[in-house]
Amino acid sequence: MSSSWKRVALAAAIGAALAAGASAGRADPLLRQGIGLQSCEKLTPQLKPGAGLDHLPNALLFYWFQGYISAANIHLLNEYTDYVDVGAVDEPTITKLVADFCQANPGKQPVNAIDKFIQDATKIDVKESDAFDPWEH
Repeated sequence: MSSSWKRVALAAAIGAALAAGASAGRADPLLRQGIGLQSCEKLTPQLKPGAGLDHLPNALLFYWFQGYISAANIHLLNEYTDYVDVGAVDEPTITKLVADFCQANPGKQPVNAIDKFIQDATKIDVKESDAFDPWEH
């Protein structure tokens, strides 16, 4: 099975697990609330930098990051006409960033590391005419 198909299968499995857990009402809070909003103290022992997307907590963190940065990019485009290239950020970078941050800051949340990452990231500028407002009528 190719790497891309493995990722699709993993994403489908995660989706099925989330749906099954939510319907049963017994899903782990880590799955229901979003991994980026958990305490670093809780998340640090679960992350395994270097284990890749085959390690479920790493995969959940990276897929959560992709959704979070996509939403941040909508804001950046509409307010500042720039954005962070999501495709240029890989799982090892995010897992290591969050693992290092959380180890040093157990009382904080992974989202704090991601917010700093977005602030410091090199942005791609676009013309205002190329930015869009998804709520524009």
